[in-house]
Amino acid sequence: MPTVDTVRGPVDVDRLGQTLMHEHVFVLSTEHLDNYGKGAWWDEEYRVADAVAKLDAVVAKGVRTIVDPTVWGLGRYIPRIQRVAEQVPGLNIIAATGVYAFEELPHQYAHRGPGLFLDMPEPMIDDFVRDLTEGIADTGVKAAFLKCVVEQKGLTPGVERICRAVAQAHVRTGAPITVHTNAFTQSGLIALDLFAKEGVDLAKVVVGHAGDSNDLDYLMRLADTGATLGMDRFGLDAYNSTAQRVATVAALCQRGYADRMVLSHDTACFMDYFGGAWDEARSTLAPNWRYDHIHDDVLAALLDSGVTDDQIEQMLVFNPKRYFS
Repeated sequence: MPTVDTVRGPVDVDRLGQTLMHEHVFVLSTEHLDNYGKGAWWDEEYRVADAVAKLDAVVAKGVRTIVDPTVWGLGRYIPRIQRVAEQVPGLNIIAATGVYAFEELPHQYAHRGPGLFLDMPEPMIDDFVRDLTEGIADTGVKAAFLKCVVEQKGLTPGVERICRAVAQAHVRTGAPITVHTNAFTQSGLIALDLFAKEGVDLAKVVVGHAGDSNDLDYLMRLADTGATLGMDRFGLDAYNSTAQRVATVAALCQRGYADRMVLSHDTACFMDYFGGAWDEARSTLAPNWRYDHIHDDVLAALLDSGVTDDQIEQMLVFNPKRYFS
């Protein structure tokens, strides 16, 4: 039986259970934290305990796995995630590798690579493969999937290089990919076209944030490639309301696409985008943007919209299992 690497080690894919396919534990820049957070808005022990409580609560709803696409650019720091995971034994947390950048490469990669100042093979590929096969830094935790971005400006030179490195790391290892996309510019099509040309198995790609769109033609074009639609921002109503998201998922289920969708929120226990005001900002601007919104509100709405229990299980259990198998 296939296994998938989690923060606590390999787990049989049959034990993943109900899976939220795009959730962060922390989005927290180390430089921001070290220079402006400590002694101000960051309390390590409080935030770890708060994360444990929030994740325990979602386990109580029936969730057994969260897939955390926090990579370079979003503040991946595995030792903190290990502390949380140790205290939530009922939950699998799956870590990622890759780079989150909308336009430019991090400077640490910008001058190294084929034809650059330091002319060498693409270093990102080796770094990503090492995270997947040996472990992240000295933590012993292996990433289980790859993450990149194709945003509003499309394939800028930096973004294209990251995406090609992610694609080649996939080709070397078979690790699946989640790509953050901009539904309003339909950048998912650009991402899938690049991946296909790089030899990626599109059945191993989740098009992140596809659920921000209600354009069924666009969504079906993505799904018809074999890729999976990330209906993964439930509760983030600024991009698309829950009612519209539910209607779109229901319409796609009616058209036979339940096997090409996964569900999630893209929320976190804490994000430093608002400094220390995360809890206040989330509760004020997006009160439903929380780990339990799907189980508390969305599943019932889907059932009322004609989605079946089997289709919900397909999206929450079987599609994630297939992605990691």
